[in-house]
Amino acid sequence: MGIIIAIIVFGLIVTVHEFGHFICAKLSGIKVLEFSVGMGPKLLQKQKGETKYSLRLLPVGGYCAMEGEDSTNSDPRSFRNARLWKRMLVLVAGPLMNFVLGFIACIILACMYEGIPTAQVGFFAKAKTEDGTVISVSHSEQTGLQEGDEIKKIGDISIFSFMDIPYALELGDDDYFDVVVKRGGERMTLKDVCFLNDAKLNSAENSERRSDFYVARVPNTPATVMGLSSRLTFSMGHVVTLSLKQLLTGKAETEDVSGPVGVVTTINESTKEAETPTDLFFQVIYMMALISINVGIFNLLPIPGLDGGRLLFCLIELVRRKPVKPEHEGYVHLAGMVLLFGIMIFATYNDIVRLITGGK
Repeated sequence: MGIIIAIIVFGLIVTVHEFGHFICAKLSGIKVLEFSVGMGPKLLQKQKGETKYSLRLLPVGGYCAMEGEDSTNSDPRSFRNARLWKRMLVLVAGPLMNFVLGFIACIILACMYEGIPTAQVGFFAKAKTEDGTVISVSHSEQTGLQEGDEIKKIGDISIFSFMDIPYALELGDDDYFDVVVKRGGERMTLKDVCFLNDAKLNSAENSERRSDFYVARVPNTPATVMGLSSRLTFSMGHVVTLSLKQLLTGKAETEDVSGPVGVVTTINESTKEAETPTDLFFQVIYMMALISINVGIFNLLPIPGLDGGRLLFCLIELVRRKPVKPEHEGYVHLAGMVLLFGIMIFATYNDIVRLITGGK
């Protein structure tokens, strides 16, 4: 069942992306030749007007084929003959729809919380000494955090939502962090705040780190739900960009690169961990939001063959006041697609190795 859910989620994300290109092209008067969900052999196809609508076997992609995308064309409704701003809108529309889908998914997630989590600090029960003195059992409170502090940054990681906190702690190389908080309406930096498990203080072998505080919650209202939805969307986008930065700077291992098989496997594993139908629904919506935002950001990268690469050529045209020759641009995009296919093959290889070795 998990595999089926994963395929449906992945297919929905791709379909939404391509629908963004499709609907914007149609509204701009650009001729759309085919709108396809999936890649590979055709399962179903229907011609309606000038456009073919296809469902293909492999749910790992899709496309919106427009007249004259990669060559000079005399058709006045071809992509290249459309005005520059229309072409740029069509290219941006795909990733934008992924962000919209991610935001809608985050709204659903926010509605499922009983009390909207914030990034404000609360502490667990205090302890009493033999003489009756009340002391904190939280290492972070002992080293600077206070009740009601709103965490804005841990180390170099900005905190957009409560979900960023464990991620920032996990990335830390040490047990002490400089933490930026908002306290009494003012921002301040707390030096060397300690986030340690009690067991680690007594055992050098125990490297587990946890946040020794909880985040406060506020009542569910339309305003707080929309606020959390926005923060979750930024938070997920932030995690994606940090992951890309780590990969490009060599801080992440190439073995961590994952492709469609890995995405499906991750969603499948998440569904298996769910103990109730509500947990299952939450996990599916969370993964859909994260992956959709990931797809939106990735497609905006200035890599030939992607929407971002095509946008880059539009910007060059805007500066030069004339387009790059279609054949030259086509060669660049072809090289980019070859590179992307190579990365996809490598990522799929990693996914298969992880499946065989159990992630080791």
